[in-house]
Amino acid sequence: MRILPIDEIAGKLGLGPSDFVPYTREMAKLSFGFVRDHADGEGKVVLVTAMTPTKYGEGKTLTSIALQEAMWSLGIRSLLALREPAIGPVFGIKGGATGSGKATIEPSQRINLHFTGDIHALTAANNLISAVIDNSIFQGNPLGIDPENVLWKRALDMNDRALRNIEIARGGKIGVPRREEFVITVASELMAILCLSLGREDFYQRLGDIAVAKGVDGRTIYLRELRIRHALMDLLDDALLPNLVQTQDGAPVLVHGGPFANIAHGANSIIATRLARSLAPLVITEAGFGADLGAEKFLDIVCPTAGISPSCVVLVATLKALKLHGGVPDASLGEEDPQAVRRGIANVERHYENLRSFGVPVVLSLNRFDQDHPSEIKEFSSWAEIKGVPFVLTEGYQKGAEGAQALARAVLALADAPAHYHPLYQQNEPLFAKIERICTDIYRCKVSYSDQARKDIQEYEETHGDYFVCMAKTPNSFTDDPKKKGAPIGETVHVRDVRLYEGARFLVPLLGNIMTMPGLPKVPAAVMMGDE
Repeated sequence: MRILPIDEIAGKLGLGPSDFVPYTREMAKLSFGFVRDHADGEGKVVLVTAMTPTKYGEGKTLTSIALQEAMWSLGIRSLLALREPAIGPVFGIKGGATGSGKATIEPSQRINLHFTGDIHALTAANNLISAVIDNSIFQGNPLGIDPENVLWKRALDMNDRALRNIEIARGGKIGVPRREEFVITVASELMAILCLSLGREDFYQRLGDIAVAKGVDGRTIYLRELRIRHALMDLLDDALLPNLVQTQDGAPVLVHGGPFANIAHGANSIIATRLARSLAPLVITEAGFGADLGAEKFLDIVCPTAGISPSCVVLVATLKALKLHGGVPDASLGEEDPQAVRRGIANVERHYENLRSFGVPVVLSLNRFDQDHPSEIKEFSSWAEIKGVPFVLTEGYQKGAEGAQALARAVLALADAPAHYHPLYQQNEPLFAKIERICTDIYRCKVSYSDQARKDIQEYEETHGDYFVCMAKTPNSFTDDPKKKGAPIGETVHVRDVRLYEGARFLVPLLGNIMTMPGLPKVPAAVMMGDE
């Protein structure tokens, strides 16, 4: 594998030396002027999503990268737009988010870790806001902030459950002691705002609209009252610009923004996607976790905000995930079991039906790996043929571009077919109706509310009823119980709390035991990266 100089990659998109700023020989930031002058275009958008995920990963990013490589191998000028990996999951469970096998983006180690510093900058900006809030309280509290009702949370790009519930300002005259919690940076409102903004002016306005605290008189106090927006813009100046990298085959890729899909909306920045539409006739992008989370939020939040109508959706599945959702324990996953695949198909079928309800063509991609049994592949392909589901066997891991050419041809055919995209709900519908539409139509579940959540939603209905709904729940099930596999129906999901993100323009219902700061597993990925 030979990584090309970044100016060669830029040249493939028609970019000149003034259009980008190299960060290393293999990475670059697109320049402010270029991003401003290419704010949107006419390129068709293809979304890659997946069945309900497992700890083994289903290969959405792998498929997205292989698809981009395949397009270029077929002579199609496409552009892939992906999210930036977060360090927390890299050292926690995932171990990286830059693809695998013969379908990776490069330089993968740099991208997985510090990259161009975007997430570090967001972390610093997030904590500057917290520092200024607590300093204002300490310095006579001129804004009348209620220390027991600070809404803004500190952030860290690390999985650290010990920071979910802490006390700050203890030990003397250093401030007003209060309860505090950290969120992981990629689940922060600041990350959501960066990825939903249409540009710098929109980002600046959304910053001011962030609700940071309640006052002792009950009023909402907004970030604009802290008078630090210009400082935040200075901190985030480069972070607002998309990054240019490449696949291992030398196809160009934009990587920008990284919101979690189980808590935030799970898509790369609108700035990058719209920019890609101006540079290529076909844009490939990815939504995090399963289609019930990332894809639903892309179709219900990102597309209406960005003014995008997607042309096609790729739904990714693996035999290992199918068997897990068919009831096979981890220890037996390597054994041949076509009947378990048949049982697990219910999960994929539910996601397929949900995606089709948005009026967009869908193609099913089964990621093939060396350990897959032919009888299991036959079981899956027979179901797809009987049901009339467009289906492709993809071998991007083993073969890179060549292994995804069939998928590329299927995507091109569907992207040229008529699409009649529409979101699940309209923005002017009541908040309760939006929540219940997602729970009943996508999860196939009933919904219950804690007394406080119901009271808060009723209050927000008066002033923020036109906001989007960004559900926060486990990615491992259609329900809020990660142990319920397959395609359960008629379960109840529990809205225990809600948070209003005024800068992001969405309401976040927290379902079940979902946490905004993940923890490390018993054996973190960091431990598996080598012993001392």
